[in-house]
Amino acid sequence: MNKQPSYECGLDAAVDVIDGKWKVLILWALHERPRRFGETRRLLPGISEKVLAQQLRELEADGIVHREVFDVVPPKVEYSLTGDGHDLHRALAPLGAWGSRRLARLRAAAGSAA
Repeated sequence: MNKQPSYECGLDAAVDVIDGKWKVLILWALHERPRRFGETRRLLPGISEKVLAQQLRELEADGIVHREVFDVVPPKVEYSLTGDGHDLHRALAPLGAWGSRRLARLRAAAGSAA
């Protein structure tokens, strides 16, 4: 029996889905088109195969990522965003823009301090 988590608000529920260092970056990697596991890993330097597989499974369980297995030899698996995944990616765009502005301010401050 799955126990439903209790959330205080919608933001709490959203953060639960993207919790961790890699999930937002996986969303970014998959937002343009479906990708195979190895291709996704190459787009995310520093992520291990184990962590990528785990994060993809969690995103799939949350209905954010779709995993499609093709009946071919050698085996082929592609990952893509679901409708909810695309919605989440669009919802994160303003946060990414805010982060870019903050990064620019931090770099400017570091440059003026040098």
